[in-house]
Amino acid sequence: MIDKLEFFIALANEKHFGRAAEECGVTQPTLSAAIRQLEEQLGVMLVIRGSRFQGLTPEGQRVLEWARRIVGDARTMREEMKAARKGLAGHIRIAAIPTALAMIPKLTGPFQERHPEVTFSVVSRNSLQVLSLLENLEIDAGITYLENEPLGRVTSVPLYEERYHLVTAAGSPMSERRSVTWKEVGNLRLCLLTADMQNRRIINRHLAEAGAVAKPSLESNSMILLFSHVLTGRWASIMPKNIAESFGFPADIQLIPIVEPEVHHLVGLVATHREPYTPLVSALLHEARILAAHEASR
Repeated sequence: MIDKLEFFIALANEKHFGRAAEECGVTQPTLSAAIRQLEEQLGVMLVIRGSRFQGLTPEGQRVLEWARRIVGDARTMREEMKAARKGLAGHIRIAAIPTALAMIPKLTGPFQERHPEVTFSVVSRNSLQVLSLLENLEIDAGITYLENEPLGRVTSVPLYEERYHLVTAAGSPMSERRSVTWKEVGNLRLCLLTADMQNRRIINRHLAEAGAVAKPSLESNSMILLFSHVLTGRWASIMPKNIAESFGFPADIQLIPIVEPEVHHLVGLVATHREPYTPLVSALLHEARILAAHEASR
């Protein structure tokens, strides 16, 4: 039954029988047969079929909720028994918003010192994708904004507050200022994150509240690309202070606080709310709380 539920979750995620089979490491006929057997066992149709996958039935949507819960619990049980035999080991999958990537070594470094048999994979995603991956059991934890948009049923650990600065080249307009206002920043040639990023929605909102409109002449989902354009001297950007400082600024780049208002937004670790957690997620939450206490004391 567990294997069939895992196949069903993969199909719901991929929305394609062939890709779901590839994800599960089985042939398409094997996956299709398993889904039909699951439907027979439960006595309901789960999938709307045609020449291709057309979605889940209402019963399929409800079974998907149960499947995620059951498969999650089964994985937790397996990991707990493995940890009891061999100690903490395994792989942790994390998705993080681009502005949080620079702080992740503060979490993964100390964690791996304590648990050297644990490995990590980290991907950059927008805030909505982080939550979707978490819900679909495709990641173990996410790092995202905690306050601005609904998170759903998750456990969260606040890590730090984003505070926004104008990042501009020396000799450019406002580069000698001690601070700048949101309204003033709106008049500059800006490069910003793309509109699907919550950071961009936050910036748009604060500019609008100041009577300005965000009209960037360049957009990207990469903070490194934005910074490389600031280095040319033709663009300025708005970045959280923590990630801006992580680039190790050369002398010809200025980091200027944005005020009127001076705003901050909370970023933290999120994990699917369940008891018990897998040993890996439980240890990661513990490490996040240690990091949060350290950041708060700075």
